[in-house]
Amino acid sequence: MNFRFTTAGESHGPALVVIIEGVPAGMPFDKAAIDHELWRRQQGYGRGGRMKIESDAVQVLSGVRHGRALGSPIALTIENRDFVHWQEVMSAEELEVEPKNPRIVKRPRPGHADLAGGQKYQTRDLRDILERASARETAARVAAGAVAKQLLAAFGIAVRSHVAKLGSVPETPISASWEEIVAIAADAPLACVDNDVEAQMVALVDEAKANGDTLGGIFEVVAHGLPIGLGSHTSWEEKLDGRIARAIMSIHAVKAVEIGEGVANAGRFGSEVHDEIYAGFVRTTNRAGGLEGGITNGEELRVRGYLKPISTLRKPLTSVDIDSKEESPAAFERSDITAVPAAGVIGEAMLAVVLANSMREKFGGDSLDEMLRNFESYQKSVAEY
Repeated sequence: MNFRFTTAGESHGPALVVIIEGVPAGMPFDKAAIDHELWRRQQGYGRGGRMKIESDAVQVLSGVRHGRALGSPIALTIENRDFVHWQEVMSAEELEVEPKNPRIVKRPRPGHADLAGGQKYQTRDLRDILERASARETAARVAAGAVAKQLLAAFGIAVRSHVAKLGSVPETPISASWEEIVAIAADAPLACVDNDVEAQMVALVDEAKANGDTLGGIFEVVAHGLPIGLGSHTSWEEKLDGRIARAIMSIHAVKAVEIGEGVANAGRFGSEVHDEIYAGFVRTTNRAGGLEGGITNGEELRVRGYLKPISTLRKPLTSVDIDSKEESPAAFERSDITAVPAAGVIGEAMLAVVLANSMREKFGGDSLDEMLRNFESYQKSVAEY
C-alpha cells in the first residue's frame, strides 16, 4: 500500500482534518511528536496574529491503539480556535438572518487564488475561495508529515530544514551541513545556521513591516540516512525527483524547486557538475543533491523551495471590486510579514511523505516488522554489490 494523505477544512472553519493511509501496523505512534511539529510550524520572526490565537494540537480519531498504528487509516483533527469568532460567517447551515459582519470579500488580492478561483467557481463572495486556499491548510500537512517522519525514523532516516536566504539576505544562499542544521536552536528567530546573517534577516523583516510589505526567501530541506534505490528511472511517474518537485511546489507561495545545486549547475561545465565516483563507491561531492536518474544514490537528499513574498500586504496593492468593476485597494486578511521558516517545516513534511511512500513501495509489508525485515535484506544485498 502507498503512504498517502488527504486534508479537509477551511481557515476559519471548526477544524482541519487529515486522513493518512499506508501506515504499517505496529509502528509506534507519538502524538507529542506531531504536536511538536505543529508548534514548529507556528514559530518564526515575522509571523502574524493568527499564531497567537491558535495553539495547534491533534486529536486522534482512528487508526491508533495503545500507542501503535493498527494498519488502518489514521484520522486526525486540529481545532481552529478562532472559529468561535466565525461561527455565523462559516456556518455549514443556511442562515435565516445575515450575520452582522458577513465578512464578504469582493476585492481580490493579487497573488492569491481569489480572482481566478472566483471566476472558475462562479462565486460572488471570494471568501468561498480564500478559506480553502489559505496556508492554514498546511497545519494538516505538517501533521501528516510528522507521522511520515515517525515511519522514516524506524529506518534511521531524519528530515530537517533551514532558511538559506530571506529576501536579499545573504546575497548567496547559505549551504549548511547536516550537523549545522540539526544544531539550530528551537527558538531561533529565523532558523538560520549563521547568527550574524540571521540578525540581518531580522532587521530586513522589521524594515518590511514598517513599509507594510512582505518577504520571501529560500528554505532547504535535507533528508539524512536514506538508502540507495528509492525511486526509479523506468518511468516519468516513478522518478523521485519529479515526485519531490511536485510535493514541494504544492506548498503555498513556492514558485521554484531546486534539487542539489541544480540552479548553479545549469551555468557550469559538465566537468564541474557531476559527482565523481571513487574506489568503494565513495563520492567527495554531492552537487546532484542525492539523486541520479530519479533514484537515491545514498548521499544526503537536498531540496530547496523558493518562496515568493506573501501576497497579503498591509499596504494593499491595487485591485478591482468584482461587482462595481472599479479599481480599489485589495482586501486585507490577517497575514505574516514572512513565513520562510514555517515553509521549511512544511517542506520537511511534504518531503517526508514522499519518502515514506517510496519506502512503502520499495519494502512493502503489512506490519512494520515485515517492512524492516525486507529493508535489512535489501541493505545486505546492496552492501554485497
